[in-house]
Amino acid sequence: MTSLDRLRRDLGDIPLERIRLLPIPGTATERDVTAIDAHQDRLCELVDGVLIEKPPGFLESCVASRLIHYLEDYSFPRDLGFTVGEGGMMRLRPGLVRIPDVSFICWDRVPGGRVPDLDIAPFAPDLAVEILGPGNTRREMLRKLREYFAAGARLVWLVDPVARTAEVYTSVDRCVTLDENGVLDGGDVLPGFRLRLGDWLDRVRRRPPPQK
Repeated sequence: MTSLDRLRRDLGDIPLERIRLLPIPGTATERDVTAIDAHQDRLCELVDGVLIEKPPGFLESCVASRLIHYLEDYSFPRDLGFTVGEGGMMRLRPGLVRIPDVSFICWDRVPGGRVPDLDIAPFAPDLAVEILGPGNTRREMLRKLREYFAAGARLVWLVDPVARTAEVYTSVDRCVTLDENGVLDGGDVLPGFRLRLGDWLDRVRRRPPPQK
């Protein structure tokens, strides 16, 4: 096994084309993450000195955007926190920057109760949502799951928009799998929030009927 194959396996068996070779793996920093975003318009996560490109996906982006509307419509009038989209970089620990497709952060997690004016937020989300696409692997998602909870996340949703399923984690080893008829619950993060998975995904795929 070559060193690159070993690295790929350590990162969750991700496709080799998602691992950036410049800077040399093991030497990348947060400065490289923000520079690539600013000058190449590419999103990269940072894992122990290795830059990993976020796989692009039109459907995944549409699904994430629709969820942001649902979360904001519920949370804003209740002053629960704020929602961040697929460009929201978060430092889960030194040397580890992840970019969930959707994040919700409660106000009490934010120092001073103000959204930080920083390229990379110095905290984990309360709710992290990953919208799965062809470029993601199971082992990669399980690694991210462990990292989110280790950093203080309280809820993680792994959503497959093609299979129309969602895995709802309240801890690393506590999971409920929903089909399209299942209802996503905000739990302690968004008390009272409920969203049927099929209703969410249908709003992405189909034009809504005209109002009478």
